[in-house]
Amino acid sequence: MAGPEIDTTGELIGGSASTELSSNRTAMSFARSQMSGDRTLMSVIRTALSLIGFGFTIYQFFKTVQPDISPGKLPPEAPLRFGLSLIVLGVLLLILGIIGHWRLIRSFRARRNRLYSLQLIHHQPDHQISAVWLIAVLLLVIGVVAILRIAFGVGPF
Repeated sequence: MAGPEIDTTGELIGGSASTELSSNRTAMSFARSQMSGDRTLMSVIRTALSLIGFGFTIYQFFKTVQPDISPGKLPPEAPLRFGLSLIVLGVLLLILGIIGHWRLIRSFRARRNRLYSLQLIHHQPDHQISAVWLIAVLLLVIGVVAILRIAFGVGPF
């Protein structure tokens, strides 16, 4: 995320230092809010990664070890169902987190655009893709591939 641009023209918003200071505080609050949204998405990523990882691990473990430790006690498809349900839960959580983050950033952008059009803030920051959002999308792809591997037996894992 790029830092705030400094107005070098010397013009104060509304001709007042107080209004200028308020404008700068508003611009910084948008940056803090965006970072807060990124942190929230990171917590969703951690939880989704745990669910996806546990689901895949449980599936692999019980698929390999279950016949040796408890023959006949579990249905043969139990590891598949349990592992797949955890992975699907993680992928759904990730989808909801990505959509929520996208909507939040879009609302921030709309508010910033309105303040800029009213000339209450000086600059309009460039649109940048968040690294956290990119990681979330990549993890989503990995989760979908894990689902395909477990449910249909296709994929690289």
